[in-house]
Amino acid sequence: MASVLFELTEGHQVQLLQGAQELFPALIAAMDAALSDIQFETYIFDFTGTATEVAQALMRAARRGVRTHLVVDGVGTGRLPQDWADRLRAAGVHCRVYSPLGPLGLLLPRRWRRLHRKLCVVDGRVLFCGGINVLDDFHDPNHGRLVAPRFDFAVQATGALVGVASDAMEQLWWRMQAVRDASQRRLPEALQALRAASAAHHAPPDVDSGPGMRAALLLRDNVRHRSRIEKAYRRAIAAAREEIIIANAYFVPGRKLRVALQMAARRGVRVRLLLQGRYEYFMQYHAARPVYGALLKAGVEIHEYAPSFLHAKVAVIDAHGARPWATVGSSNLDPLSLLLAREANVVVEDAAFAQDLRARLEHAMLHGGRVLDPTRYALRSWHERALDRVAFVLMRLALWVTGNRY
Repeated sequence: MASVLFELTEGHQVQLLQGAQELFPALIAAMDAALSDIQFETYIFDFTGTATEVAQALMRAARRGVRTHLVVDGVGTGRLPQDWADRLRAAGVHCRVYSPLGPLGLLLPRRWRRLHRKLCVVDGRVLFCGGINVLDDFHDPNHGRLVAPRFDFAVQATGALVGVASDAMEQLWWRMQAVRDASQRRLPEALQALRAASAAHHAPPDVDSGPGMRAALLLRDNVRHRSRIEKAYRRAIAAAREEIIIANAYFVPGRKLRVALQMAARRGVRVRLLLQGRYEYFMQYHAARPVYGALLKAGVEIHEYAPSFLHAKVAVIDAHGARPWATVGSSNLDPLSLLLAREANVVVEDAAFAQDLRARLEHAMLHGGRVLDPTRYALRSWHERALDRVAFVLMRLALWVTGNRY
């Protein structure tokens, strides 16, 4: 009998949000209505364009006495701009940087373990989770102004999964405090922070949510939940009967995941991948391509998204079938997400939700995707093949340094 990977529970309400253009207004409205508590984690917190409106909402909440905790990643965000750090502090927003790089930066493999999840819990009652950073849809820190919005998703959810997220964020906050206290030789304070982390437990809100949707929050860390998200993907792919659609920004699946997709295609399931079609980073672009050949040979369709940067990390399986399955989250299907980073994905088993996500992905493939032709892929130039191979070997070498197999 198969072990229980995670349990989906009833009574959730989950709304799909596309891009910062849909997420930010919902997020700001929830913050402006906050009465007691805002917990916020993000990989990137940028202060350009509409992203500043999120910062303003955090400050408004803190000024009226709402406990406001913000955690950003030490690579994705780094040090907050000094003027914004001062403004946030003056308003009463408590900010922390997860794993600052230090003088040796990413030369230390332990610094490759990043906080990549994007979570916000307001008053312990509503959760925002997905792949969207606090970053204007039309702005890229490395490429400047975008002509089309970044393609990405998040969800707004209520129900029991909110407490799971809140507990995880509270525990991380106090563990970071303990590390800071210990580094300053304040051992009594460090022990007190560790006790606070252990005691973090969210009481479910006393509201009647009705029957609602079946859903769960999947968290990935480097202690207890090392492979939960990947296993959820593999299990859902193995159970697929009609169709699999995956949209993923940085797609370098390991052997087990590749085999699962190949087997699904060979047993007659239509498998479509919507992947990054624009050059963003050397490793992201070239390390992915060596795995395309076996997938194409098995009958997997690959669509490369071209209008803007694809940043989505979502999937939908059998949306019109008897057991629809969908996931929206922060986890890429690559080694950084599946082996090293803290990630968070919401899984939903609901026909209306799955069909909504499927329709949006179909629209993106139809209007923004370029079908990768297997013949054209096989005839790509020696220069492209060399770059692909170099990137793939470098990725494998980096994994060897961390002691991980993939």
